[in-house]
Amino acid sequence: MKCAILGVILVLAVVGGSWAQDTCSSSLSSLNVCTPFVVPGATAANPNADCCGALQAVNHDCLCSTLRIASRIPAQCNLPPLSCPN
Repeated sequence: MKCAILGVILVLAVVGGSWAQDTCSSSLSSLNVCTPFVVPGATAANPNADCCGALQAVNHDCLCSTLRIASRIPAQCNLPPLSCPN
């Protein structure tokens, strides 16, 4: 009985983790509507309603995890850490 319960928990964790990853990727890809406001040389001063709505729809943990992971990439590629002026 304990093995069966453990098996169900493992299956739910794998399926749930996969679902969460897919959901995070999907919501992050919806941020493409914000591109005109964040690319260097962008002429738009403020994000439009589509961008703001897409940003609001992204899970906070998803966004923070993505930024945390992205900030570690240079070190993993043996590059200096990013240093951005304010």
